[in-house]
Amino acid sequence: MDGRDLVRSVKAVGSAGPVQGLRTVRAAWRRRRADAKGLPPRGAERARVPGAVLEAEPGPGGGVVRFSRSELRILVAVNGAVFWGWDGAGPEPSYALAGRCPEPDPRAVLEPDKDGGWRVVAERVTVTVSRHGAIEVRTPGGVPLRHDLPPRWWEPVGGGPARWTQRSQVAADARFFGLGGRASGPRLRDGSYRLWNTDPGRPFGPGDDPLYVTMPVQLVVADAGTHLVFHDNSWDGTVLLREGEEGAGSGHDRAGTSELRMDGGPLRCWVVVGTPARVAHTWASLTGAAALPPAWALGHHHARWGFGDEQEVRRIVAGYHEHGLPLDAVHLDIDHYDAHQVFTVDQDRFTKLPVLAEELRRDGIRLVSIVDPAVALAPGNAVYDQGTAQDAFVRDASGEVVRGVTWPGESVFPDFTHARVRQWWGGLYEERLAQGFAGFWHDLNEPTSFAAFGETTLPRSARHALEGRGGDHREAHNVYGLCMARAGYEGLRALLPAQRPFVFSRSGWAGMQRYGGTWSGDVATGWPGLRASLSLVLGLGLCGVPYSGPDVGGFDGSPAPELYLRWFQLAAYLPLFRTHASLRAGRREPWEFGPEVLEHARVALVERRRLLPYFVTLAHLARRTGAPYVRPLWWHTPEDRALRDCGDAFLLGDGLLVAPVLDPGVDRRAVRLPRGRWYDTATGRAYEGPAQVVVDAPPGRIPVFARAGAVIPVRGDDGGLELEVWAPAFGRTGGGLVVADAGDGWEGPAIERYVTRRQGRRVVVEREREDGAGVPPSRPLRVRGLAEDAGQT
Repeated sequence: MDGRDLVRSVKAVGSAGPVQGLRTVRAAWRRRRADAKGLPPRGAERARVPGAVLEAEPGPGGGVVRFSRSELRILVAVNGAVFWGWDGAGPEPSYALAGRCPEPDPRAVLEPDKDGGWRVVAERVTVTVSRHGAIEVRTPGGVPLRHDLPPRWWEPVGGGPARWTQRSQVAADARFFGLGGRASGPRLRDGSYRLWNTDPGRPFGPGDDPLYVTMPVQLVVADAGTHLVFHDNSWDGTVLLREGEEGAGSGHDRAGTSELRMDGGPLRCWVVVGTPARVAHTWASLTGAAALPPAWALGHHHARWGFGDEQEVRRIVAGYHEHGLPLDAVHLDIDHYDAHQVFTVDQDRFTKLPVLAEELRRDGIRLVSIVDPAVALAPGNAVYDQGTAQDAFVRDASGEVVRGVTWPGESVFPDFTHARVRQWWGGLYEERLAQGFAGFWHDLNEPTSFAAFGETTLPRSARHALEGRGGDHREAHNVYGLCMARAGYEGLRALLPAQRPFVFSRSGWAGMQRYGGTWSGDVATGWPGLRASLSLVLGLGLCGVPYSGPDVGGFDGSPAPELYLRWFQLAAYLPLFRTHASLRAGRREPWEFGPEVLEHARVALVERRRLLPYFVTLAHLARRTGAPYVRPLWWHTPEDRALRDCGDAFLLGDGLLVAPVLDPGVDRRAVRLPRGRWYDTATGRAYEGPAQVVVDAPPGRIPVFARAGAVIPVRGDDGGLELEVWAPAFGRTGGGLVVADAGDGWEGPAIERYVTRRQGRRVVVEREREDGAGVPPSRPLRVRGLAEDAGQT
């Protein structure tokens, strides 16, 4: 314990109160003591590299290449993804994969290459292995995308897990994206990024790393092509990125580099090559289709840490009705629990919670409950007693139940890496459903255990089932939130099989989209926090998690009216649209910021309600194709270098481009447009891209553009679904997809495909039948982007 630790511990004791503060100090000492006893000392280490190639054994989809000190397995799957693993590592077992590993592609064959190396040629990619273990990924045309140098391991002389490093090179023009939820993105600049899900313990901004959702998923965009690389390893690690530079010295390019350093676990990875859309689809086929949120979850949510009681909830809902503001969900934080104990209710302040929930549901508003993983160490508490009887809680290396400190005080933690524990935990949601809750918000599941100094998590030596394989927290930590989300999702599927579960989780890992989404966590109030909110949503979408969003206004502090409004306007175009405030932040309802902000917020809410059919369509497409709702501007044109560097605007599906205001005092802003014609939805003015244009951004709105030819499903004045068609340019066609689904169940709605074209001064809109023939649409439509005297069909 150094001086800085001592200062932090003293501050923790003072801020948390004497009882809770001393508990956090004891918890920190327990964690350190457990790790000192339970983790073997590393001692002396021995470095190793693969060595020289000895032989190769072809097999289905690839084969095995043996070196003097290691072996490499290569597999090309039928979906085009490439897997390789060192030292006998295979694709399974894996928390990231959805089910079994895909079948190998029988057309891919391991064959000799030049200079004693080997190669596998597939439809979308060629992989070459040098005689010393370097791996290169090339396009079918032979253009290099990624060059992995031979890996290096550091193995304890006395035995134990080996540390390893993998250094890779990419093109000088390449740009890095992904790695989970990063506040400094979406383009990841030069620097170090840690792979350890972390509760920062305070509101965070763009410079803070790591955060709640980290994952070793890297998307690299270059002139030669786009590729995704995923190192399937949940241990603690660090990624060091350095962008390349063209003409860096004597006219030669300096390659970009990515260096991955892992504390243990297997060295195995997947690589997917193709267009961004194809990469997303293949990644989703590996890790699973995104959970489909119920339609109401795509509306507006309101949350507060500190509602107080039922009457305060009713007062807030009445305020929304009084001011004519749409509201779809109300979230209750930990203060509605009895002494902060999960799966309980404070009967003094929420005396008739099911009645309140039913009142809200009649008004079209659902109730959402927070759920933390920690269980109060309180004999007599039903959850604690059940978990103890089932041996459900994480134990340390000596066999004692691990104790931490969370909101209810001393707490224990379920081991969600055990199928039996997940099933037990999933059944506990029956109590929440009986209280009238329709959705669930998982918090503190990194997992977080308050501590006065050091890491706020469980001991690294804590033991976990890991699906029967056994292991410790070093491997289980990053997948803990993922497994909790699985427990909740599968439990709700069993309890309410006819309804789509709604679960979103603060922490998770690759594949978490199978069980729901996430949100920003405790983002700092301020303009940097607003910018970080967009970065998180974009980065998570590129990692396969399409449903996410920030807390409007930030977690803590009191946003100025202008900041609150601009945050509100941005969030109206993001998948999860949630206003939230902490105990110290004061009220965050739109009417608390004055009549001008209220009126502008109403415009944003009404527009979100109008676009709900579009969001529903995007949700279905995300499930079917893996494409996120919110996409970077380069999504369709990754070869456009100017768009790769643009992080202050985004595409919402294929049809809309949103340019939020992210700085104070702005009433005009520059917007980078991709190629094609784009209409300013407020003025109707058309712009030709690629170009940078300067447009008005008054307080009442943020710039939004529609792609020429787009068909956008919207909610009409009568509540029915209408088609908003933006005129295609002369000589070009357009179109769009519509999924009409307003329910919460599993019935598969039909996908409607529309095509648009110009016919003189008229716009023709047709719906494609299954046989390819076009028929007039049966839905009401409105054509925009034409002169007043233009006809329409």
